[in-house]
This record gives sequence, structure tokens and C-alpha cells, in this order.
Amino acid sequence: MPLSDAAAQDTASQADLLTGPAGRAMAQAMDPALLEGLKQHLTMERQASVTYFAMALWFGERELRGFSHFLKEESSDEQEHAARFADYLIARGQTVVLEDLPAPRQNWSSAEQIFGAIFQMEADVTASLQQLYGMAERSDDVRTNVFLDPVVEGQIASENQAAHLLGRVRYAQNNPAAMLLIDGELSAGQHDPASMA
Repeated sequence: MPLSDAAAQDTASQADLLTGPAGRAMAQAMDPALLEGLKQHLTMERQASVTYFAMALWFGERELRGFSHFLKEESSDEQEHAARFADYLIARGQTVVLEDLPAPRQNWSSAEQIFGAIFQMEADVTASLQQLYGMAERSDDVRTNVFLDPVVEGQIASENQAAHLLGRVRYAQNNPAAMLLIDGELSAGQHDPASMA
């Protein structure tokens, strides 16, 4: 039986819809380089999560519960960030492939060395987000810029917090009493830099 004109138009318009690899409709195709960058960033967030967890274990083994608890929460936050990127990729019609992660480092010589690594890791995440933001702007992908706006804002705060805690640990100079004081502050949720506002 032949299709009516309306049914034929409906079938034709469905054929014109953009779809992603999993067959999900998408309003705008993604620039391939930007798509790859978003997938790599998702992996970076997952790697940060397991790294923070390894650091939490290191402090837990040394009876520094506040440091351990703080870093375990950071691990959960990084996993949540990875999930946000996965959700965004799915919303854009893409397939999310989880890459294998290398085992995180688990041996450090001091708390200062750990917090130096944390600051560098957060700075690397910030640099990745800046690259993604620029790629999205160059490819006129407003959707991705809107998605990234609150992520970048949160990342700036994370980098600031990492610098603050590194400074506190450096100032303590591995003095056990000073380290226990910082540990207590972290147990109480006091981990943000002073604010002048």
C-alpha cells in the first residue's frame, strides 16, 4: 500500500535526522577533534579519581584520617566529573568507551610530595579544560561551551584549593603537631583558602 504524502514526508524528515553512533538523535554533529578531546578528558577525570584514592590510602596507612577522608571525597568528586562528561557525550548522541587506566602511584616520601602532585594534576585538568573550551569556540559548538562553563568555574576553585593545601603542608614542614592540626581541620571540612570577600 503506498504511503500518503504526510507519511512520506514524515519518513523523509526522519531520514534527515542526524544520529550518533548508537543511533541517538542529535541536533548538531560534533567536531571530531573536540569529541576526541572530551573523551580524553573523561579518562583524565577517571585517572584523577583513582590517583586521589591511592593518596587517601597513603594517609590512612599513616593514621591521618582527615587527610585520608578529604582525599577520598576528592576521589568521589573526580568520578562524578567523569560521569558528567559521560552524560554529556550521551546527550550529544555519542558512545562512551571506557579506556583502561594505568595503576596509580602509591608510594610517596612525604605529604608535601603528594600535595605537589595534587596541584600539578589539578593544573593539568585546568589546561585540558582550557583546550576543550577553545576547541569548542573554534568549531562554533555553543552547546559544549555552555556545558564547560560551570566545569571550568569549579576547576578554578579546585586548583586554588590545591595550591592552598600545598602551601599549608609546606608551611608545616613535616612537623607532626602541625600536620595533626591540618589533619583535624580537614576532618572538620575546613579545606578552603581564606576569602577576603
